[in-house]
Amino acid sequence: MRSYSKGYLYFICAVSAMGGLLFGYDWVVIGGAKPFYELFFGINDSPLVQGVAMSTALIGCLVGAMVAGSAADRYGRKPLLVLSAVLFTVSAVATGLFSNLSLFNIARFIGGVGIGIASTLAPMYIAEVSPADIRGRMVSLNQMTIVLGILGAQVVNWLLAKDTTVAAAQVWNVEWGWRWMFWAETLPAALFLLMSLFIPESPVYLRMKSEPQAFSKKKEAGMNELLQNKYRHVLLLGLVIAVFQQWCGTNVIFNYAQEIFVGAGFDVDDMFINIVITGIANVVFTVVALYTIEKWGRRTLVLLGAGGLGMIYLILGSCYFMGMTGILMVALVVAAISVYAMTLAPVTWTLLAEIFPNRVRGIAMATCTFALWVGCCTLTFSFPSMNAALGSSGTFWIYSGICICAFIFLFRCCPETKGKSLEELENELVI
Repeated sequence: MRSYSKGYLYFICAVSAMGGLLFGYDWVVIGGAKPFYELFFGINDSPLVQGVAMSTALIGCLVGAMVAGSAADRYGRKPLLVLSAVLFTVSAVATGLFSNLSLFNIARFIGGVGIGIASTLAPMYIAEVSPADIRGRMVSLNQMTIVLGILGAQVVNWLLAKDTTVAAAQVWNVEWGWRWMFWAETLPAALFLLMSLFIPESPVYLRMKSEPQAFSKKKEAGMNELLQNKYRHVLLLGLVIAVFQQWCGTNVIFNYAQEIFVGAGFDVDDMFINIVITGIANVVFTVVALYTIEKWGRRTLVLLGAGGLGMIYLILGSCYFMGMTGILMVALVVAAISVYAMTLAPVTWTLLAEIFPNRVRGIAMATCTFALWVGCCTLTFSFPSMNAALGSSGTFWIYSGICICAFIFLFRCCPETKGKSLEELENELVI
Protein backbone atom coordinates (compact mmCIF):
# COMPACT_ATOMS: atom_id res chain seq x y z
CA MET A 1 0.00 0.00 0.00
CA ARG A 2 1.39 3.41 -0.95
CA SER A 3 2.11 5.91 1.81
CA TYR A 4 -0.57 8.40 0.81
CA SER A 5 -3.13 5.58 0.64
CA LYS A 6 -2.16 4.42 4.09
CA GLY A 7 -2.47 7.95 5.43
CA TYR A 8 -5.93 8.29 3.92
CA LEU A 9 -6.93 4.96 5.43
CA TYR A 10 -5.83 6.13 8.86
CA PHE A 11 -7.79 9.35 8.37
CA ILE A 12 -11.11 7.74 7.46
CA CYS A 13 -10.73 5.11 10.20
CA ALA A 14 -9.93 7.82 12.75
CA VAL A 15 -13.00 9.81 11.72
CA SER A 16 -15.20 6.74 12.02
CA ALA A 17 -13.61 5.93 15.39
CA MET A 18 -14.66 9.35 16.70
CA GLY A 19 -18.03 7.72 17.14
CA GLY A 20 -16.28 5.50 19.67
CA LEU A 21 -14.84 8.52 21.47
CA LEU A 22 -18.29 10.05 21.86
CA PHE A 23 -19.68 6.64 22.79
CA GLY A 24 -17.14 6.41 25.63
CA TYR A 25 -17.68 9.97 26.83
CA ASP A 26 -21.48 9.90 26.71
CA TRP A 27 -21.62 6.52 28.41
CA VAL A 28 -19.37 7.43 31.37
CA VAL A 29 -19.97 11.16 31.94
CA ILE A 30 -23.21 10.45 33.77
CA GLY A 31 -21.30 8.61 36.52
CA GLY A 32 -19.61 11.85 37.61
CA ALA A 33 -22.71 13.98 37.12
CA LYS A 34 -24.93 11.54 39.01
CA PRO A 35 -24.39 12.81 42.60
CA PHE A 36 -25.18 16.38 41.55
CA TYR A 37 -28.08 16.14 39.10
CA GLU A 38 -29.85 13.80 41.52
CA LEU A 39 -29.78 16.58 44.11
CA PHE A 40 -30.85 19.17 41.53
CA PHE A 41 -33.87 17.11 40.43
CA GLY A 42 -34.62 16.00 44.01
CA ILE A 43 -34.35 12.28 43.28
CA ASN A 44 -31.49 11.42 45.65
CA ASP A 45 -33.94 9.49 47.85
CA SER A 46 -35.82 7.81 44.98
CA PRO A 47 -33.92 4.71 43.83
CA LEU A 48 -36.46 3.85 41.13
CA VAL A 49 -36.29 7.31 39.53
CA GLN A 50 -32.50 7.26 39.84
CA GLY A 51 -32.49 3.99 37.93
CA VAL A 52 -34.64 5.49 35.19
CA ALA A 53 -32.30 8.47 34.83
CA MET A 54 -29.28 6.18 34.66
CA SER A 55 -30.86 3.82 32.14
CA THR A 56 -32.61 6.06 29.58
CA ALA A 57 -29.41 6.31 27.52
CA LEU A 58 -29.04 2.52 27.65
CA ILE A 59 -32.58 2.10 26.34
CA GLY A 60 -31.63 4.47 23.54
CA CYS A 61 -28.61 2.26 22.86
CA LEU A 62 -30.90 -0.72 22.36
CA VAL A 63 -33.03 1.22 19.89
CA GLY A 64 -30.00 2.53 18.00
CA ALA A 65 -28.39 -0.89 17.79
CA MET A 66 -31.67 -2.50 16.72
CA VAL A 67 -32.17 -0.22 13.70
CA ALA A 68 -28.52 0.38 12.75
CA GLY A 69 -27.84 -2.86 10.88
CA SER A 70 -30.80 -2.91 8.52
CA ALA A 71 -30.57 0.85 7.98
CA ALA A 72 -26.85 0.57 7.17
CA ASP A 73 -27.55 -2.17 4.62
CA ARG A 74 -30.30 -0.08 3.04
CA TYR A 75 -28.87 3.45 3.14
CA GLY A 76 -25.15 2.88 3.64
CA ARG A 77 -22.62 3.04 6.45
CA LYS A 78 -21.70 6.71 6.02
CA PRO A 79 -25.21 8.22 6.42
CA LEU A 80 -25.67 6.30 9.66
CA LEU A 81 -22.36 7.60 11.03
CA VAL A 82 -23.44 11.15 10.14
CA LEU A 83 -26.78 10.57 11.86
CA SER A 84 -25.05 9.35 15.03
CA ALA A 85 -22.94 12.54 15.04
CA VAL A 86 -26.10 14.65 14.82
CA LEU A 87 -27.68 12.76 17.72
CA PHE A 88 -24.56 13.13 19.88
CA THR A 89 -24.48 16.89 19.25
CA VAL A 90 -28.16 17.41 20.01
CA SER A 91 -27.98 15.28 23.16
CA ALA A 92 -24.88 17.04 24.48
CA VAL A 93 -26.52 20.44 24.26
CA ALA A 94 -29.98 19.40 25.43
CA THR A 95 -28.97 17.25 28.41
CA GLY A 96 -27.19 20.14 30.11
CA LEU A 97 -29.83 22.66 29.06
CA PHE A 98 -32.98 21.11 30.48
CA SER A 99 -34.15 21.66 34.05
CA ASN A 100 -37.07 19.28 33.70
CA LEU A 101 -36.34 15.64 34.52
CA SER A 102 -38.53 14.24 31.73
CA LEU A 103 -36.78 16.39 29.12
CA PHE A 104 -33.43 15.44 30.65
CA ASN A 105 -34.30 11.77 30.16
CA ILE A 106 -35.41 12.39 26.56
CA ALA A 107 -32.08 14.09 25.81
CA ARG A 108 -30.20 11.16 27.34
CA PHE A 109 -32.30 8.76 25.25
CA ILE A 110 -31.33 10.63 22.07
CA GLY A 111 -27.66 10.34 23.00
CA GLY A 112 -28.18 6.65 23.67
CA VAL A 113 -29.55 6.12 20.17
CA GLY A 114 -26.37 7.76 18.88
CA ILE A 115 -24.28 5.37 20.98
CA GLY A 116 -26.19 2.36 19.68
CA ILE A 117 -25.67 3.41 16.06
CA ALA A 118 -22.01 4.37 16.48
CA SER A 119 -21.12 1.24 18.44
CA THR A 120 -22.55 -0.87 15.60
CA LEU A 121 -21.34 1.08 12.58
CA ALA A 122 -17.88 2.34 13.56
CA PRO A 123 -16.13 -1.06 13.94
CA MET A 124 -18.01 -2.49 10.96
CA TYR A 125 -17.03 0.43 8.72
CA ILE A 126 -13.38 0.21 9.80
CA ALA A 127 -13.28 -3.56 9.19
CA GLU A 128 -14.73 -3.10 5.71
CA VAL A 129 -12.23 -0.44 4.60
CA SER A 130 -9.10 -2.04 6.15
CA PRO A 131 -6.80 -4.69 4.59
CA ALA A 132 -6.58 -8.03 6.40
CA ASP A 133 -3.00 -7.63 7.68
CA ILE A 134 -3.83 -4.55 9.78
CA ARG A 135 -7.58 -4.95 10.21
CA GLY A 136 -7.38 -5.99 13.87
CA ARG A 137 -5.24 -3.00 14.74
CA MET A 138 -7.47 -0.61 12.84
CA VAL A 139 -10.68 -1.92 14.45
CA SER A 140 -8.94 -1.68 17.82
CA LEU A 141 -8.50 2.02 17.04
CA ASN A 142 -12.23 2.28 17.71
CA GLN A 143 -11.69 0.84 21.19
CA MET A 144 -8.79 3.26 21.66
CA THR A 145 -11.09 6.20 21.03
CA ILE A 146 -13.73 4.69 23.34
CA VAL A 147 -11.30 4.61 26.25
CA LEU A 148 -10.03 8.09 25.39
CA GLY A 149 -13.64 9.23 25.57
CA ILE A 150 -14.04 7.48 28.91
CA LEU A 151 -10.87 9.10 30.25
CA GLY A 152 -11.97 12.46 28.85
CA ALA A 153 -15.27 12.19 30.72
CA GLN A 154 -13.49 11.16 33.91
CA VAL A 155 -11.02 14.07 33.71
CA VAL A 156 -13.76 16.58 32.86
CA ASN A 157 -15.86 15.34 35.78
CA TRP A 158 -12.87 15.58 38.11
CA LEU A 159 -11.95 19.11 36.98
CA LEU A 160 -15.49 20.44 37.07
CA ALA A 161 -16.53 18.91 40.40
CA LYS A 162 -15.68 21.45 43.09
CA ASP A 163 -14.63 20.48 46.63
CA THR A 164 -17.67 18.70 48.06
CA THR A 165 -16.71 19.74 51.60
CA VAL A 166 -17.23 23.45 50.78
CA ALA A 167 -20.89 24.53 50.80
CA ALA A 168 -20.59 27.16 48.04
CA ALA A 169 -18.72 24.73 45.79
CA GLN A 170 -21.36 22.07 46.37
CA VAL A 171 -24.07 24.55 45.36
CA TRP A 172 -22.18 25.20 42.09
CA ASN A 173 -21.90 21.45 41.49
CA VAL A 174 -25.64 21.00 41.89
CA GLU A 175 -26.67 24.06 39.86
CA TRP A 176 -24.09 24.12 37.05
CA GLY A 177 -21.33 21.56 37.40
CA TRP A 178 -23.29 18.58 36.07
CA ARG A 179 -24.54 20.68 33.15
CA TRP A 180 -21.01 21.53 32.00
CA MET A 181 -20.04 17.86 32.25
CA PHE A 182 -22.58 17.14 29.51
CA TRP A 183 -21.94 20.33 27.53
CA ALA A 184 -18.23 19.51 27.25
CA GLU A 185 -19.21 16.81 24.74
CA THR A 186 -20.54 19.38 22.27
CA LEU A 187 -17.17 20.28 20.72
CA PRO A 188 -16.02 16.73 19.80
CA ALA A 189 -19.57 15.87 18.69
CA ALA A 190 -19.68 18.85 16.30
CA LEU A 191 -16.19 17.97 15.02
CA PHE A 192 -17.29 14.38 14.36
CA LEU A 193 -20.33 15.68 12.48
CA LEU A 194 -18.20 17.93 10.28
CA MET A 195 -15.49 15.36 9.52
CA SER A 196 -17.93 12.49 8.89
CA LEU A 197 -19.20 14.40 5.86
CA PHE A 198 -15.83 13.90 4.15
CA ILE A 199 -15.33 10.14 4.50
CA PRO A 200 -16.23 7.77 1.62
CA GLU A 201 -18.85 5.07 1.68
CA SER A 202 -17.70 1.56 2.62
CA PRO A 203 -16.46 -0.38 -0.44
CA VAL A 204 -18.25 -3.50 0.79
CA TYR A 205 -21.57 -1.62 0.84
CA LEU A 206 -20.92 -0.18 -2.61
CA ARG A 207 -20.16 -3.65 -3.96
CA MET A 208 -23.30 -5.04 -2.31
CA LYS A 209 -25.34 -2.46 -4.19
CA SER A 210 -23.54 -2.69 -7.52
CA GLU A 211 -23.15 -6.48 -7.51
CA PRO A 212 -26.04 -7.87 -5.46
CA GLN A 213 -25.64 -11.23 -7.18
CA ALA A 214 -22.27 -11.61 -5.42
CA PHE A 215 -24.07 -11.67 -2.11
CA SER A 216 -27.61 -12.84 -2.74
CA LYS A 217 -30.54 -12.34 -5.02
CA LYS A 218 -32.06 -10.12 -2.35
CA LYS A 219 -30.73 -6.63 -1.74
CA GLU A 220 -30.70 -6.65 2.04
CA ALA A 221 -30.33 -9.51 4.47
CA GLY A 222 -32.94 -9.74 7.19
CA MET A 223 -33.32 -11.55 10.49
CA ASN A 224 -34.93 -14.56 8.80
CA GLU A 225 -31.79 -15.11 6.78
CA LEU A 226 -29.49 -14.57 9.77
CA LEU A 227 -31.37 -17.29 11.68
CA GLN A 228 -30.71 -19.91 9.00
CA ASN A 229 -28.85 -23.02 10.17
CA LYS A 230 -25.68 -22.15 8.29
CA TYR A 231 -25.20 -19.03 10.42
CA ARG A 232 -26.28 -20.62 13.71
CA HIS A 233 -22.80 -21.38 15.08
CA VAL A 234 -21.26 -18.02 14.22
CA LEU A 235 -24.31 -16.11 15.51
CA LEU A 236 -24.19 -17.94 18.84
CA LEU A 237 -20.49 -17.17 19.13
CA GLY A 238 -21.09 -13.48 18.40
CA LEU A 239 -23.92 -13.23 20.92
CA VAL A 240 -21.89 -14.88 23.68
CA ILE A 241 -18.88 -12.67 23.03
CA ALA A 242 -21.05 -9.54 22.99
CA VAL A 243 -22.95 -10.28 26.19
CA PHE A 244 -19.85 -11.52 28.01
CA GLN A 245 -18.01 -8.27 27.31
CA GLN A 246 -20.59 -6.64 29.60
CA TRP A 247 -21.28 -9.45 32.04
CA CYS A 248 -17.60 -9.95 32.80
CA GLY A 249 -18.43 -7.16 35.28
CA THR A 250 -15.73 -4.61 34.58
CA ASN A 251 -18.06 -1.88 33.39
CA VAL A 252 -19.81 -1.57 36.76
CA ILE A 253 -16.59 0.10 37.93
CA PHE A 254 -17.31 3.00 35.56
CA ASN A 255 -21.04 3.27 36.28
CA TYR A 256 -20.95 2.62 40.02
CA ALA A 257 -17.54 3.97 40.97
CA GLN A 258 -18.98 5.73 44.01
CA GLU A 259 -20.33 2.52 45.52
CA ILE A 260 -17.19 0.51 44.68
CA PHE A 261 -14.62 2.99 45.98
CA VAL A 262 -16.64 4.16 49.00
CA GLY A 263 -17.06 0.48 49.87
CA ALA A 264 -13.26 0.22 49.70
CA GLY A 265 -12.84 3.03 52.24
CA PHE A 266 -12.59 6.20 50.09
CA ASP A 267 -14.60 9.44 50.27
CA VAL A 268 -16.27 11.15 47.31
CA ASP A 269 -13.34 13.47 46.51
CA ASP A 270 -10.86 10.58 46.55
CA MET A 271 -13.33 8.65 44.39
CA PHE A 272 -12.87 11.12 41.51
CA ILE A 273 -9.07 10.78 41.71
CA ASN A 274 -9.30 6.98 41.72
CA ILE A 275 -11.64 7.09 38.73
CA VAL A 276 -9.06 9.09 36.77
CA ILE A 277 -6.38 6.56 37.75
CA THR A 278 -8.50 3.72 36.36
CA GLY A 279 -9.11 5.78 33.23
CA ILE A 280 -5.37 6.25 32.66
CA ALA A 281 -4.81 2.50 33.07
CA ASN A 282 -7.65 1.93 30.62
CA VAL A 283 -5.91 4.06 27.97
CA VAL A 284 -2.40 2.66 28.58
CA PHE A 285 -3.46 -0.96 28.21
CA THR A 286 -5.63 -0.21 25.20
CA VAL A 287 -2.44 1.05 23.56
CA VAL A 288 -0.85 -2.27 24.51
CA ALA A 289 -3.76 -4.02 22.79
CA LEU A 290 -3.03 -2.17 19.54
CA TYR A 291 0.34 -3.92 19.40
CA THR A 292 -0.65 -7.32 20.75
CA ILE A 293 -3.85 -7.98 18.82
CA GLU A 294 -2.00 -8.75 15.57
CA LYS A 295 0.90 -10.55 17.29
CA TRP A 296 -0.88 -12.65 19.90
CA GLY A 297 -4.16 -13.03 18.03
CA ARG A 298 -7.79 -12.58 18.98
CA ARG A 299 -8.28 -16.02 20.53
CA THR A 300 -5.31 -15.72 22.88
CA LEU A 301 -6.38 -12.29 24.10
CA VAL A 302 -10.02 -13.21 24.68
CA LEU A 303 -8.97 -16.27 26.70
CA LEU A 304 -6.47 -14.19 28.66
CA GLY A 305 -9.20 -11.69 29.44
CA ALA A 306 -11.74 -14.26 30.63
CA GLY A 307 -9.22 -16.21 32.72
CA GLY A 308 -7.43 -13.15 34.09
CA LEU A 309 -10.59 -11.37 35.18
CA GLY A 310 -11.92 -14.55 36.74
CA MET A 311 -8.85 -14.73 39.00
CA ILE A 312 -8.77 -10.99 39.81
CA TYR A 313 -12.46 -10.92 40.78
CA LEU A 314 -12.00 -13.98 42.94
CA ILE A 315 -9.24 -12.16 44.85
CA LEU A 316 -11.13 -8.84 44.91
CA GLY A 317 -14.27 -10.49 46.28
CA SER A 318 -12.19 -12.19 48.97
CA CYS A 319 -10.63 -8.85 49.96
CA TYR A 320 -14.08 -7.26 50.28
CA PHE A 321 -15.19 -10.27 52.34
CA MET A 322 -12.26 -9.76 54.74
CA GLY A 323 -13.03 -6.04 55.06
CA MET A 324 -9.82 -4.86 53.44
CA THR A 325 -9.59 -1.21 52.31
CA GLY A 326 -7.09 1.23 50.87
CA ILE A 327 -4.52 1.07 48.10
CA LEU A 328 -4.66 -2.71 47.63
CA MET A 329 -8.29 -2.44 46.57
CA VAL A 330 -7.45 0.30 44.08
CA ALA A 331 -4.61 -1.84 42.71
CA LEU A 332 -6.97 -4.78 42.15
CA VAL A 333 -9.53 -2.56 40.44
CA VAL A 334 -6.79 -1.08 38.22
CA ALA A 335 -5.58 -4.61 37.42
CA ALA A 336 -9.09 -5.62 36.34
CA ILE A 337 -9.43 -2.52 34.16
CA SER A 338 -6.00 -3.17 32.63
CA VAL A 339 -6.74 -6.79 31.73
CA TYR A 340 -10.12 -5.82 30.30
CA ALA A 341 -8.64 -2.93 28.29
CA MET A 342 -6.05 -5.07 26.51
CA THR A 343 -8.29 -8.08 25.90
CA LEU A 344 -12.09 -8.20 25.98
CA ALA A 345 -12.74 -4.52 25.33
CA PRO A 346 -11.02 -4.25 21.92
CA VAL A 347 -11.12 -7.90 20.87
CA THR A 348 -14.91 -8.11 21.17
CA TRP A 349 -15.43 -5.40 18.56
CA THR A 350 -12.74 -6.86 16.31
CA LEU A 351 -14.21 -10.36 16.40
CA LEU A 352 -17.76 -9.13 15.84
CA ALA A 353 -16.60 -7.14 12.82
CA GLU A 354 -14.72 -10.15 11.40
CA ILE A 355 -16.65 -13.34 12.00
CA PHE A 356 -19.82 -12.58 10.03
CA PRO A 357 -20.12 -12.95 6.24
CA ASN A 358 -20.42 -9.80 4.13
CA ARG A 359 -23.97 -10.73 3.21
CA VAL A 360 -25.33 -10.58 6.78
CA ARG A 361 -22.71 -8.44 8.53
CA GLY A 362 -25.02 -5.45 8.93
CA ILE A 363 -27.92 -7.31 10.55
CA ALA A 364 -25.56 -9.60 12.49
CA MET A 365 -23.56 -6.68 13.92
CA ALA A 366 -26.80 -4.94 14.87
CA THR A 367 -28.12 -8.10 16.54
CA CYS A 368 -24.95 -8.68 18.54
CA THR A 369 -24.62 -5.01 19.47
CA PHE A 370 -28.24 -5.08 20.61
CA ALA A 371 -27.41 -8.13 22.75
CA LEU A 372 -24.36 -6.29 24.12
CA TRP A 373 -26.51 -3.39 25.23
CA VAL A 374 -29.08 -5.76 26.72
CA GLY A 375 -26.15 -7.16 28.69
CA CYS A 376 -25.15 -3.64 29.69
CA CYS A 377 -28.71 -2.79 30.80
CA THR A 378 -29.12 -5.94 32.86
CA LEU A 379 -25.67 -5.46 34.38
CA THR A 380 -26.45 -1.86 35.29
CA PHE A 381 -29.85 -2.71 36.75
CA SER A 382 -28.70 -5.77 38.66
CA PHE A 383 -25.57 -4.41 40.34
CA PRO A 384 -27.29 -2.31 43.06
CA SER A 385 -29.59 -5.19 44.02
CA MET A 386 -26.79 -7.77 43.92
CA ASN A 387 -24.50 -5.49 45.89
CA ALA A 388 -27.19 -4.89 48.52
CA ALA A 389 -28.15 -8.55 48.82
CA LEU A 390 -24.75 -10.23 48.49
CA GLY A 391 -22.30 -7.47 49.34
CA SER A 392 -19.38 -6.51 47.15
CA SER A 393 -17.70 -9.82 47.90
CA GLY A 394 -20.57 -11.97 46.66
CA THR A 395 -21.13 -9.75 43.63
CA PHE A 396 -17.53 -10.02 42.42
CA TRP A 397 -17.48 -13.76 43.13
CA ILE A 398 -20.47 -14.09 40.77
CA TYR A 399 -18.60 -12.11 38.11
CA SER A 400 -15.63 -14.42 38.65
CA GLY A 401 -17.84 -17.45 38.04
CA ILE A 402 -19.23 -15.90 34.85
CA CYS A 403 -15.69 -15.29 33.58
CA ILE A 404 -14.66 -18.87 34.26
CA CYS A 405 -17.71 -20.26 32.43
CA ALA A 406 -17.00 -17.93 29.50
CA PHE A 407 -13.37 -19.09 29.41
CA ILE A 408 -14.52 -22.70 28.97
CA PHE A 409 -16.96 -21.78 26.17
CA LEU A 410 -14.47 -19.58 24.31
CA PHE A 411 -11.71 -22.16 24.64
CA ARG A 412 -13.95 -24.63 22.83
CA CYS A 413 -15.59 -22.32 20.27
CA CYS A 414 -13.59 -19.15 19.58
CA PRO A 415 -11.51 -19.32 16.35
CA GLU A 416 -8.37 -17.38 15.48
CA THR A 417 -9.12 -14.71 12.87
CA LYS A 418 -5.93 -12.66 12.63
CA GLY A 419 -4.37 -12.24 9.18
CA LYS A 420 -7.33 -13.74 7.32
CA SER A 421 -9.48 -11.92 4.79
CA LEU A 422 -13.19 -11.53 5.47
CA GLU A 423 -13.88 -13.92 2.58
CA GLU A 424 -11.53 -16.58 4.02
CA LEU A 425 -13.25 -16.31 7.39
CA GLU A 426 -16.65 -16.68 5.76
CA ASN A 427 -15.55 -19.94 4.11
CA GLU A 428 -14.19 -21.26 7.43
CA LEU A 429 -16.96 -20.23 9.81
CA VAL A 430 -20.17 -20.60 7.83
CA ILE A 431 -21.33 -24.20 7.62
